[in-house]
Amino acid sequence: MSVVGFIGLGNMGGPMAANLSKAGHDVRGFDVSAAAIEAAGKAGIACSASAVAVADGSDAVITMLFDDHAHEEVLFGSNGLMEALTPSTLHISCSTISVALSERLTREHARRGIPFVAAPVFGRPKVAEAGKLWIVVAGSAENVDCARPILEPMSRGISVVGNEPWQAHALKVGGNFLISTMIQSLSEAFVYAESQAIDPGVFLEAVNSALFQSPFYAAYGNVMLHPPEQPGATIDLGAKDTMLLREAARSRNTRLSLADHLAEIFEEARRSGLANEDWAVGQYRMAQKRAASS
Repeated sequence: MSVVGFIGLGNMGGPMAANLSKAGHDVRGFDVSAAAIEAAGKAGIACSASAVAVADGSDAVITMLFDDHAHEEVLFGSNGLMEALTPSTLHISCSTISVALSERLTREHARRGIPFVAAPVFGRPKVAEAGKLWIVVAGSAENVDCARPILEPMSRGISVVGNEPWQAHALKVGGNFLISTMIQSLSEAFVYAESQAIDPGVFLEAVNSALFQSPFYAAYGNVMLHPPEQPGATIDLGAKDTMLLREAARSRNTRLSLADHLAEIFEEARRSGLANEDWAVGQYRMAQKRAASS
């Protein structure tokens, strides 16, 4: 088993690190949140005083941070992680970040001779707790092989999508775009069902059984109709990921009109005070609000 540093012990990273520890890896964690560190300690994970300290002596370091800004601070800021990583330490980026930053990380790791794998994950916190994330991986074959034993305890499956790490992050934001579009179509379909005096739950069961047979549609539809006490992901997160998709598309001179429309909906949701609502619930409420004002 490996010594694994885990940086970012929040709603997703905390259970991921816990599953690594349960699988027998020696996990050393770091987070800026005292609550996250306390939760990690209860899961048997020893926490270090800094990201740099986590890297010392680790066979691999996983970063699971919120956004590009957090990565800039941790990796390239004062006493940054990049200065602590060595050619014998595999860096695995499980976060959802911009393709541009991932391209920069790909170049920087190559320049320093540090092995790097991108491995962003699909799944909400409950899925992370169950160790059933789906992980998309990109990097050299050698680095991917080294990463597999570390990624497998956190996942129900792994897709290798390319040799360049940034390709995995590109796929991740594309996948999150599909989630947003699915939620938006469900939201408007539910609003339509309500206008026809059809219970949205009945509508979902009938249409999903007849057309999709998708546990994903069923799960997100259930979240929309029965909002959780704590959001699995927020409208702000959906807005961020849509922005990352549009930036990546523009960098290749590609326009995605549906993504542009979703960006407008997310911005309207933020102005309506829904930024911290559950991603699926917030989009549904926006569809209801738009329908009522038409």
